This record gives sequence, C-alpha cells and structure tokens, in this order.
Amino acid sequence: MNEHFDANRANWDDRAVLHAARDGSGYGVGRFIEDRALLSDVVQFDIPLLPDVEGLRGVHLQCHIGTDTLSLARRGARMTGLDFSGEAVAAARLLVAETGDEVRYVQGNVYDAATILDGETFDFVFTGIGALGWLPDVRGWARVVASVLKPGGFLFIREGHPVLFTVDETRADDVHLQYSYWEHDEPLVFDDATTYVDVTAPIEHARTYEWNHSMGEIVTALIQAGMRIDLLVEHDSVPWEALPGQMVERGNGEFVLADRPERMPLSYTLRATRA
Repeated sequence: MNEHFDANRANWDDRAVLHAARDGSGYGVGRFIEDRALLSDVVQFDIPLLPDVEGLRGVHLQCHIGTDTLSLARRGARMTGLDFSGEAVAAARLLVAETGDEVRYVQGNVYDAATILDGETFDFVFTGIGALGWLPDVRGWARVVASVLKPGGFLFIREGHPVLFTVDETRADDVHLQYSYWEHDEPLVFDDATTYVDVTAPIEHARTYEWNHSMGEIVTALIQAGMRIDLLVEHDSVPWEALPGQMVERGNGEFVLADRPERMPLSYTLRATRA
C-alpha cells in the first residue's frame, strides 16, 4: 500500500505545482488574491446545503492547494487543511500568505489525521470533490472522520458519484460502464499525464492508483463509525469535465451530460452528524 500512496503523492505533487500557477492556468489562484471575498466554485455550489459555519472550527481533509479551505474561512470558519502532498501544502500556505486569510495547513496522510492533529477535535469536517477515490478503505476513512469530530459535530462532503467513476471516460460516443462500482483491495491503475484543469505542462509522475466505493459502502461505513446520516442529495452535475466529449458546461464550473442529463447522477452531497 505504501507503494500506491507514494506514487499518488508524486502525482499530486506534480499537479499541485501546475494547479497553483499564477499565469491564469490551473485553479486561477490569482483571483483569490485579487478578490478577497471570492469563494471557490465548489463552496459556492455547496452553500444551499452547507450549515452556517460562522465561528466554527473546521478541518478540511485532503484539501489540495486549499482554495476550498480558504473559501470556508471566508464564510467565517476557523479552518485547518490537511493534505498528503508537500507541494500542495506549500502552495496552500503561500496562497493564504498572499490573501491574508487565516488558515492553518498541515501535511500528512488522511488515515493519520487524528495523530497528526494531536487528538484535536473539530465542529465539522469538510471533504471536497475528488477525495475518496484515492483511499483504499472507506471504513477506515469513516473512523478517521468520527475521531476528529466533537460529539454533535458534522461531516459535509460533496463528491463525484460512484456511478460516474464506473464509466469509461475515454469513449465519447455514449455512457459505457467499465470499472467496478464496489470497493476492491486491488486498485484501478491509470497512466495519464493530464489533469482535470488547463495547465501548461504534462504531469511527470503519471501513474496513479485509485479505488471506487459504492454509495452503500460509504453510508454504511459512516453509520458503523457512529455517524447519523442527515442528508443525501444526488446531483446531475459535477465540477469538472469528467467525460470529455459528452458534457457541456452549465455555469459556475459545473458540467452535465449533453445528452439526457437525467440518465445518471454525477455527484452527491452528504451530511452526517457524530452522535
């Protein structure tokens, strides 16, 4: 498993450098420096379902370069971000140094979050798009979430739908199921030198290892970890062009199927409370 994590970390180190570019490519982080009230598209989408976080202490697990994390800080939360990529954490720290947002970023594997955070507990855990697929064990992740939450604290996650992650993204003629819907010990292996946003260079460390987790596995894992499911909403959009050639942009960075978007869910929002 360390081999898989090491390969994925190298891939995300490469991505972080490209995503944090100040030349207008990647995440367009310069916008957050120029506009101190700007929120990321992901957090903007979340607001109708996200509880009021004003004055709450939150931790963003798998925070990448921190644009969603600082957006939550701009909503009034006192935020900590955690990511396993040293380059991502460095980019996140540099960004808030330039924007003036007060966010703490720490580096480490999400499975070690309780230890890395010295047993600190939070009012809420936030996990954003594209996080769970890099984790081999959703039950272990759920236990981590519960361990860093105060009693009564909540988890908020918006994630790509596990049905979407079964689809062959290389085919542009129609939706074709290719990959496993359920979690398996053996990962899916990909070699892809591109990333999901426009960048100026290819990724050097292209091999990655990923795992899908069914909706039932995710929900059951949280319940078994002592969480109460409060909300589960499925969406027909996702904030990246997950199936190139088959999607159109709806606005605010959200993409939908060009043909019959009602056919399948592309993402979901889940909220759960630690009992």
